[in-house]
Amino acid sequence: MQPARRITLTDDVYAAVQALIMDHEVQPGARINIDALARRLAVSPTPVREALARLESDGLVSKTPLVGYAATPLLTRAQFEELVEMRLILEPVAAARAAGAGLDATDLTGLRAAADLPGPAGADGFAAIAAFTTQDARFHHTLAGLSGNRMLHDAVVRLRAHLHLFRLHFPAAHYGVSAREHHRVVDAVSTGDADAAATAMRDHLTAARDRHLPYFETR
Repeated sequence: MQPARRITLTDDVYAAVQALIMDHEVQPGARINIDALARRLAVSPTPVREALARLESDGLVSKTPLVGYAATPLLTRAQFEELVEMRLILEPVAAARAAGAGLDATDLTGLRAAADLPGPAGADGFAAIAAFTTQDARFHHTLAGLSGNRMLHDAVVRLRAHLHLFRLHFPAAHYGVSAREHHRVVDAVSTGDADAAATAMRDHLTAARDRHLPYFETR
């Protein structure tokens, strides 16, 4: 087992590098110099390499053999539409399956708690929305887990949709509105109405897409 201090350092470096990428301080497409990044964060190169390996699985960096790491480019409009299309294929099905699974009170209480989203954090850049991003992902991943289909859950998680979308742009209209949309999904799931749950999730994803679209019109 790794010592707790080492694990904490690795997590801290991961969060720091993630924020640099999300805030575009490391520009999309830019090469990442591990030694320079280690000096900036006042750590050894080892936790930076570990953080970059995790960020590669998140889709925020890519590694080229004999070249090294680079921040991945931002989603294009076409890639954004493909991401939304994948979510519309997967997540309404997950919601419908969860509704038909006969969830107990503990599962529903946990899902409803996950549906709540925090407001602005009073910070700058990614730090202001990090808690929102984490909780939003938690709701969608929890619901997918309650579908009872492990492969469906894993597919939703692997999309890393929240990191990719919020790296592009964070619409202020998400505050308040997204949580209400989440709760409509939970309400439908709690009644066991699979069709209503699928529709509520589809409506949520479509509305979220529409909140992001102005970014591409002004980019």
